[in-house]
Amino acid sequence: MSQTTDDPKTAGLAWHEVKLHLNGEERTFRIQPWTTLLDLLREHAGCTGAKKGCDHGQCGACTVLVNGRSINSCLTLAVMQDGAEITTIEGLARGDELDPLQQAFIDHDAFQCGFCTPGQICSAKALLAKGGAITDDEIRESMSGNLCRCGAYPNIVAAIRAAAVSLESRE
Repeated sequence: MSQTTDDPKTAGLAWHEVKLHLNGEERTFRIQPWTTLLDLLREHAGCTGAKKGCDHGQCGACTVLVNGRSINSCLTLAVMQDGAEITTIEGLARGDELDPLQQAFIDHDAFQCGFCTPGQICSAKALLAKGGAITDDEIRESMSGNLCRCGAYPNIVAAIRAAAVSLESRE
């Protein structure tokens, strides 16, 4: 739904209503059409886990799950995701119980500064959702769109492998 505003500062600008199923909760936002999903999440929804790194889709710091698929939220307009199920790092834990992947990142010291960690975990979550045995090479290939300036790559691979083994043992 599109409407214009009567505010003199933004007179004539179109505003759009966007409904999202965000981290298990139905939410509605009134945004300008050029608002990226990343900006909606950070500035309107208070989900600050996804980071604005390069703002060009090259670093993966802004990765979130849209309908279970990992995407760079800096490269998609929020209006394009109207009605979608969005999961951010904030939506993975269940209360005080961390998602197995989050716990694996802690257990394997798979982060240093933590800036890239939310995007890394969301990308890994999408990888693990595909199911099946995963090799280290498959993990590296799948995670290649997520950069870590601290160089924690071996620990990230170990954490994802451990989470995959943990998930397989539950099945």
